[in-house]
Amino acid sequence: MTKEDKKNAYLYCKFRDEQFALYDEYAKRHGMLMKTLLVVNALFYAKDGMTQTEICKRTFQSKQTVNLIIKNLLSDDYVTVTEVVENKRNKIVQMTDAGRAYCEKVVRHITWAEDTAMSMFTMEEQKLLIDLSRTFTKNLTMLVNQETED
Repeated sequence: MTKEDKKNAYLYCKFRDEQFALYDEYAKRHGMLMKTLLVVNALFYAKDGMTQTEICKRTFQSKQTVNLIIKNLLSDDYVTVTEVVENKRNKIVQMTDAGRAYCEKVVRHITWAEDTAMSMFTMEEQKLLIDLSRTFTKNLTMLVNQETED
């Protein structure tokens, strides 16, 4: 590993952290936590709703965190939770009209910003960014989960 490798890792992670901070600040500016923003974003675009397990997978959050967010959204009448007939352990979480009204402007704006920022790249740049980010994430996951630093 070279000095340049270390510098580039630092810069890449710094940009990632800057993006996280941007999402966090945006969510707070609209009266919610970033993790809540991630959940309402997923639910907003899931017209037929989704299970809490699906929300966890989509937002990369723990079951406990998603459950707490859903309980808060439920108490504000922003979502409904209904049992799946085939498997009563699974419940479908779906936005109510009040929930859609609560988050529509916030969700649509962040989606527009993401889509527009991506569109500022050429198709080749978009593909390269996605491919390299996917590979970095795969490599990082493997290395973080390995027992030693060989």
